[in-house]
Amino acid sequence: MPFDAKDDRPDEALLALYAKGDRGAAHVLAQRFTPIALRVAQRMLGDAAEAEDVAQEAMLRLWRMAPGWQPGAARVSTWLYRVVANLCTDRLRKRRWVPLDAAPEPEDGAPGVAERMIEADRAAALEQALSALPDRQRQAVILRHLEGLSNPEIAEVMEVGVEAVESLVARGKRGLVAALSGRRAELGYEHG
Repeated sequence: MPFDAKDDRPDEALLALYAKGDRGAAHVLAQRFTPIALRVAQRMLGDAAEAEDVAQEAMLRLWRMAPGWQPGAARVSTWLYRVVANLCTDRLRKRRWVPLDAAPEPEDGAPGVAERMIEADRAAALEQALSALPDRQRQAVILRHLEGLSNPEIAEVMEVGVEAVESLVARGKRGLVAALSGRRAELGYEHG
């Protein structure tokens, strides 16, 4: 079967087909899930190379578990978010106490306009503030506000109750506000 980028078959059906040897199904799943895994890992880790390693490991785990997938137990995307989050948490624990200044800044190949520079400063400030949050708060905030998951979905990913998610998100947002509130003028939110 030729690869169709707009394949609308459910994830679970594609995973079952892959488990039976359908390489086209694997390609569709990789196209759907690798960008998600990479994006979440990049936001949680703040390091592109590490994020690529995590995304690759998460996808390998998906391929390994495909033959034993239990339909209806969880959504494939929820399972993948959980695996990525767990892999990131493991890496964050291993590199604890690394100074924030040691993290590389995103590269910008060409000199930008003032607005692009302000946006880059804002993004860097947000990434820095996110990285200062406790792991579980950072994970909840990223999944809720950057990935757009609902609280019940986040609860499933994080294996906690919905109330715990609400608390983690609220505490994380308060932490971000506290970290960024003194930098409003510096980040271009207050003029003259």
